[in-house]
Amino acid sequence: MVSVLVVNDQKLQRLALRMLLDPEPDLIVIGEATSGAEAVQMSAALRPDVVLMGSHLPGRDDLATVRRITRARRGPRLLEPADAATHTPRVLVLTPAGHEGHAYAVLRAGADGFLLEDAAPDELASTVRIVAAGDAVITPDLTRALIDAVRQQHTGRALPRTSGLDALTGRERDVLTAVASGWSNAEIAERLSIAPTTVKTHVSNILGKIGARARVQAVTFAYESGLVRPAA
Repeated sequence: MVSVLVVNDQKLQRLALRMLLDPEPDLIVIGEATSGAEAVQMSAALRPDVVLMGSHLPGRDDLATVRRITRARRGPRLLEPADAATHTPRVLVLTPAGHEGHAYAVLRAGADGFLLEDAAPDELASTVRIVAAGDAVITPDLTRALIDAVRQQHTGRALPRTSGLDALTGRERDVLTAVASGWSNAEIAERLSIAPTTVKTHVSNILGKIGARARVQAVTFAYESGLVRPAA
C-alpha cells in the first residue's frame, strides 16, 4: 500500500485529489496539509511514501518545503536506498502549464517528479506509484519545456565545468549530450548505434557519477557544466 500526503492550500483541490486516489486499491491518502510548514511536520510524523504537492504554496515556500522534506536523501549517499532510519518521502509536484521555469527550480530543490495539473486521473495514480517505487517522472511535454527553460536561463552566461563532468567517459558524454537535447532512449540508441539497454546503463552510470536522480537533473547538469551550450 502506497501512502500519500496531499499538500495544497485549496480545500476543494485537496478533496478532489483524495477522491481520485483513495478508490485505488493500492493507494491511501493518510493526511492533508495546507502549508509548507505543515507539510514538513506531517511528513515527519506520518512518514508517507509520497508527498503530493502543488507547485505554489502560500508564501511561495514550496522550494524550502521540498528541500526540508528531501534533505535526508541529498549528499554522498543520494543514490543508495534509504533504510528505516533515513527514510524520507518521495515528492511529486503538480504544476500548471506555463510555469516550467518554476518547476525547474523545484526540481533542483529535490523533487522526484512533475505532473501537469490537467493530467488524467489514471495518469495521476500511475505517476504516484512510479514515484513511490523510487523512479523519477517527468512528462515528455514538461521535459521539453524544462529543457527550454534551462537554455533560456543560461543563455549568454559563462558556464563553469565541474569535476562531475571529468568523471564521465567519452561515450557517457555523448549520451548526456543526447539526453540534454531531449532525445528518448530509443532515439539515442538509433543515432549512436548502440542497444537501448546500453543506453539505459549509460544513463544510470551518468546519474550516479553526477549525483542526480532524474534525467531532467542531468539536463540541468549538462548546461551548467558547459557540456552543452544554449543556442544563441
